[in-house]
Amino acid sequence: MPGLHIAVPWDMGPGIIVVGAGPSGLLLSLLLSKHGIPVTILEAADHLDQQPRAAHYGTPAIPEFRRAGIIDEVRARGMRLSTMCWRRFDDHGYMAGFDASDVLADVDGEDLRTHCFVMQDLDQLMADRFRDEYGGVICWEHRVTGVGQDGEKAWVDVEVGKGGETKRMEADYVVGCDGASSIVRRSLFGEEFPGFTWDAQIIATNTYYDFAGKFGFNDADFIVHPEHFFMAAKISQDGLYRITYGETPGLSHEEYRARQPWKFSTILPGNPTPDDYKMINFSPYKMHQRCAPAFTVGRILLAADAAHLCNPWGGLGITGGFVDVGGLYDCLAGIWDGKVGPEILKLYSEKRIEKWKTVIDPISQENFRRVSDADPNTRFERDEFMQLLKKGETDRPFLKDLLLGFMAVRYDFTQHYDKV
Repeated sequence: MPGLHIAVPWDMGPGIIVVGAGPSGLLLSLLLSKHGIPVTILEAADHLDQQPRAAHYGTPAIPEFRRAGIIDEVRARGMRLSTMCWRRFDDHGYMAGFDASDVLADVDGEDLRTHCFVMQDLDQLMADRFRDEYGGVICWEHRVTGVGQDGEKAWVDVEVGKGGETKRMEADYVVGCDGASSIVRRSLFGEEFPGFTWDAQIIATNTYYDFAGKFGFNDADFIVHPEHFFMAAKISQDGLYRITYGETPGLSHEEYRARQPWKFSTILPGNPTPDDYKMINFSPYKMHQRCAPAFTVGRILLAADAAHLCNPWGGLGITGGFVDVGGLYDCLAGIWDGKVGPEILKLYSEKRIEKWKTVIDPISQENFRRVSDADPNTRFERDEFMQLLKKGETDRPFLKDLLLGFMAVRYDFTQHYDKV
């Protein structure tokens, strides 16, 4: 395969295999290739995923977009979100929120507001850059069935095509970026994926509806209610919104689809009928809070959803996954350049698990409990974060520090170069 078998400073040999052409696998591959490290991506499907998924990338992910060389195009083709709030269900009245336009738009010369660029377009951008600028290889319809390793290399067993040949592909490292049902993680740990699945059902849609013009909604709004909670957030300049809402657990896809018009009429401002909006995509999802026992086992590595899961309220899943990727890139680039030994990969596992346990998991859990609170009328009095946002309305330096606090999900592995 082009670009794999080349001579490198520490006898890397065949380079790195990334399993999964999703957002995390593509970003990691782009970063590695940009650094001159040979990468091949293996993807079980024959095309990039087109389902509605995360479209909002929080402050901690922005440095990775810049390092990958895609920040300018993400901004040109996407948008940035400045305003976010929580509202009551009964009258959609304002509870708490913030405007980040004057506190995050220029942080030491960088715009650190939440960036929005629909996932399928972001994936395509990264895939094109990986292929066209760096000669990267994406092997479609390459379904990994197992992984293995010895002291010198790692490998994947692959089924090619539908009922096609089976082959083994070798690399110095194999990185599982193959999502929540990761075969790489299962090959390492079986069904062991500690955590829990929420007893709740959510539906993600991409829908055109005039939240801002008719109802004065912000860039992103969370409506608090134990049954009819939902999020409405802009995902394009032409009025497309991600509407994610709660549903009754245990129904079929067809039943959820049949209930959707009633649900929108019940929960959305203006009580719209299907003639009032245009729905583009519809996808039911279960929510999980899970973390693998380790993110590295020798030469086999995990990142993003293959390594950990959280519910989507607040965007910490995709943002945390991109931060994983940036950290793993620093570790592998440091090894490549001879600045650090392979022992740093154990530190990668330890620190990223620590960040999941201390930042991603507790905050994302609280985000969901906030939006689905049983008593919205008293939520503000019981919610320290909402009260801090209220303080930030008049104390702008305080709000800046509060919002930049989410950068705590990052960890600088380069500080260990020449030390491990």
